[in-house]
Amino acid sequence: MTISMYSASVPVFKNMLGNLSHFLDKAQAHAEARKFDPQVLVDYRLAPDMLPFKRQVLIACDAAKNGLARLAGVEAPKFEDKENSLPELKERIRKTLDYLDSVPRDSIDGCEDKEITFPSGRDSTRTMKGEAYLLNWALPNLFFHVTTAYAILRHNGVELGKGDYLMGPRA
Repeated sequence: MTISMYSASVPVFKNMLGNLSHFLDKAQAHAEARKFDPQVLVDYRLAPDMLPFKRQVLIACDAAKNGLARLAGVEAPKFEDKENSLPELKERIRKTLDYLDSVPRDSIDGCEDKEITFPSGRDSTRTMKGEAYLLNWALPNLFFHVTTAYAILRHNGVELGKGDYLMGPRA
């Protein structure tokens, strides 16, 4: 039996965004315990030329939302990108998870050979087959931004470990 495109995408997107939401809970608790403004974490970047934590979260959400929409051949919902606090970022994750739940399985399964054209930079696009797009673009993009968000929080002392990154589905 082969794995379906839905099984290779939606559960993985949902799992990683759920883990990211968990990171935000730990970040909030860390800021409260240490008595500092959590905005420090929201705006933190690992290097001057990297995007801050809040953008890592927004892009991770967009990677899942847009990736799934492209696979399904539908228009992704537009979010305003105005989130600027840990609670607002958690809400963004929740909205993205709600969207992922709304996309029917049958709109994803069977799209392995579908041509998907997507932005790849400010002024360029790329075209890939559905399976290649999922495995070589959408999922790695999500993992990159979730990992970077993890690294920013870990760098700032939030007690996160591999178990938090890989915690998996919640009951």
